[in-house]
Order: sequence, then structure tokens, then C-alpha cells
Amino acid sequence: MPRGSSPKRERQYEHIKESAEQRGESTKRAKEIAARTVNKERARSGESKTASKSSTQDMSSARRGGRRSHSGSQGPTYDQLYAEAQRRNIHGRSDMNKAQLKRALGGK
Repeated sequence: MPRGSSPKRERQYEHIKESAEQRGESTKRAKEIAARTVNKERARSGESKTASKSSTQDMSSARRGGRRSHSGSQGPTYDQLYAEAQRRNIHGRSDMNKAQLKRALGGK
């Protein structure tokens, strides 16, 4: 986390990192996801010195996450399906697309 981060952002970072690790992401990838998400939220709320146009005008990370959750119209994301296939040790998963992963996991 950048210097001067608030305790709230520190907690947010840890929560996002732990959630990503529980979904099957590597520790390195989990840290990257958490840092990007927290940095975007800092930019949206004016806590950072610089901010890209996409950080301030795009939908919030929370809203995007909610649209891509299991309860969304398209079900779990490709990454969620892939992590589950990896956990179940399904062979050939790296060559599968989202629909194929769904079928391999039992139409989930």
C-alpha cells in the first residue's frame, strides 16, 4: 500500500487479497488485484494525487464485482470456473472456454 494510506484502505486491501486467495488466485495475483482495486477506489474518492480518466469515470469496482458475481445473469466468471476446475483437477481446463468449463463442472 502507498504511504499515507488510511486504515480503511489497509483493511480493504487485506479483505480483497484474502478473498482472491480463497477463490484460488495465487498470492502474487491476489496482491495485484487488491492493489489495483484499492488504488482505483482511492482515485475515485480523491485520495490520490493523480487519477486516470477510466479510474474516475468508469463504474466503481464494487459495482463491477456485483455485476460479475455468481448471482449475475451470466453466472460465475471464467476465472471463477477455471479456479473451480483447477481445484477439482479437471484435465484440459487450460484449453477450455467458459461454456466448456461449465459443462466439465457439471453444468454449474
